[in-house]
Amino acid sequence: MSADMNAEQTQAYGSWPSPITAERLVEGAASPGEIRADGEEVWWAEARPTEGGRVQLVRLRPGGAPEDVLPEGFSARTRVHEYGGAAWTVRAGVLVFANWTDQRLYRLGPGDDTPVAITAEPREPAGLRYADFTVVPAGQWGAGEWLVAVRESHEPAAIEAHGEAVNEIVALPLDGTQPARVLVTGPDFVSSPRPAADGSALAWTQWSHPDMPWDAAELMVAAIEAGPRTTGAQAVAGGGRESVVQPEWGPDGALWFASDRTGWWNLYRVGAGGQVEAVAPVEAEIGGPQWVFGERYYAFLDDGRIACTVNAGGFVHLGVLDPTRPEEAPTRVETGLTWLSDLAAVSGGVLVIGGGPDDEDAPRRVRLAPTGGTALQIERLRPARDFGFDARWFSPPRPIEFDSPAGRTAHALLYLPKNPNAQAPAGTLPPLIVSIHGGPTAQAPAVLNLRIQYWTSRGFAVADVNYGGSTGYGREYRNLLYDSWGIVDVEDCTAVARHLADTGVVDGTKLAIRGGSAGGYTTLAALVGNDVFTAGASHFGVADIAALARHTHKFESRYLDRLVGPYPEAEAVYRDRSPINHTDRLSSPLAVFQGLEDEVVPPAQAEMIVAALREKKLPYVYLAFEGEQHGFRRAENIIRALEAELWFYGRVFDFDPADPIEPPPGGGF
Repeated sequence: MSADMNAEQTQAYGSWPSPITAERLVEGAASPGEIRADGEEVWWAEARPTEGGRVQLVRLRPGGAPEDVLPEGFSARTRVHEYGGAAWTVRAGVLVFANWTDQRLYRLGPGDDTPVAITAEPREPAGLRYADFTVVPAGQWGAGEWLVAVRESHEPAAIEAHGEAVNEIVALPLDGTQPARVLVTGPDFVSSPRPAADGSALAWTQWSHPDMPWDAAELMVAAIEAGPRTTGAQAVAGGGRESVVQPEWGPDGALWFASDRTGWWNLYRVGAGGQVEAVAPVEAEIGGPQWVFGERYYAFLDDGRIACTVNAGGFVHLGVLDPTRPEEAPTRVETGLTWLSDLAAVSGGVLVIGGGPDDEDAPRRVRLAPTGGTALQIERLRPARDFGFDARWFSPPRPIEFDSPAGRTAHALLYLPKNPNAQAPAGTLPPLIVSIHGGPTAQAPAVLNLRIQYWTSRGFAVADVNYGGSTGYGREYRNLLYDSWGIVDVEDCTAVARHLADTGVVDGTKLAIRGGSAGGYTTLAALVGNDVFTAGASHFGVADIAALARHTHKFESRYLDRLVGPYPEAEAVYRDRSPINHTDRLSSPLAVFQGLEDEVVPPAQAEMIVAALREKKLPYVYLAFEGEQHGFRRAENIIRALEAELWFYGRVFDFDPADPIEPPPGGGF
């Protein structure tokens, strides 16, 4: 369909023709992340749906064009904590990465055609997993270079001895000639191992069950002696109810970190005598929940300043601060971007992954003025996709606040229907999709997302909800979900639907709710908890939270202790809050989408819900995808799921989609 359709057409909401097709969503798509500088080169990772979800590494040389680094058959992705992150590092052109299929570490040097494994084949397939790497130069710990990493062992001996996977910090010779040496062991979880510049000390964070890293995490420091081995480990910050993230050794040798000890993740440094000093305090987040390894919220610039991401009011902007003036808040740098992550210093500025209301997330270089908060140049390092249509089709995010039960104020990003070539009949209002992020300790990003624009360009309003428990609004707001998962999130998502219907923004008879993972749980809980929503879509959503508590992976195995209660002591609460136990209350049509290799939310949970829908003879759609895990990565499955959901809403809300869609499997219509 041409983006330059002629006269404005009058058509029912939902049936507007749009060039933002499901195919266009994945065509040339590449989710960027983990950007790094290696001398004058810039490297970043790209997850590519059209390559089966493979994570390719991209290198940009000065004056050149982006080029793929990994040969066919390799993907830089780790399974540590299942969510991974920080699966590679590069130094002087030498790349070390964790390969997805076998989880071994590989080395690829300049001029090499094929990566060489530097870790042995484990006894159990993918039994040893690695993440969060730092290279220690030759001469500091011996003649050769070393690699410091987090290692997660799923080997039979480890499981037998501990009853679960074992997480440690290890050191490995970069040439692979010796086995790994354990530097830190004991805590349930370790992260962010950072050797000092001279190799004499190691900093890291650690936490243990039942805490998640955003509940409480300690910052540890130990000396490193010959071997290498650590000695004299001591906590310098964190613990209790304090979360510490991203420890870094500064250019002056001081240890920096972000902590939420004031209720907001802000910057701190450990000064002489071990005193902790606050730097640039601000009522905003300079930090975040560690769902994946390697998140970086600040970076030391070559002119002595520090660049940081500042998360406030639903948006993330770039800030700079002068560490010699620790009492001053960061100065805002106007970039036009509304979402930033993964900072890395580079000559004259900073590298970021970022985007805006009409520009997708992309690797960018921001050149900074030597003083103040001026960006001299913002360079997009990966060419933008040629959509074949312009920004007139994009609905921008509008942050809204609304009242919720118990006197709470909740937050959402509202996207209104927008299509330059279509209008709805007079006197009609659009249907609403309440979209719920996963996590649940996560945040809806304020950046161009074609999945959202797919809906708004067809005539839907979308409310992307940052319910109580979400990140970005301080610790007090994040902790609202303690003991209240399935309550506060449902109340806030229901409240935004009622608010928008009551204020005449949307049609109160056409309210849908959708979400994936934890968002799928909230979707199901809302549908069995009230009759506000007239349709729902659960993508790999949790139906039985007791089963999740019993069978999920180590990283999240005690997550629900705080969100619901300790299991099995609180088994009655789990039963009460599990949607699968209340299917008698289901009265709305539902679409269910599930990966058949999902280890986080097993397929049995989706199948239980579908069985209940069949028994009640409610209209439903059910699509289960071979080869998919937790979150769909393959282009053909992303396309099929999105189109099936549109078809489903068309049947429920009585409109005909402009798109030709093969009816998905289901029943009851």
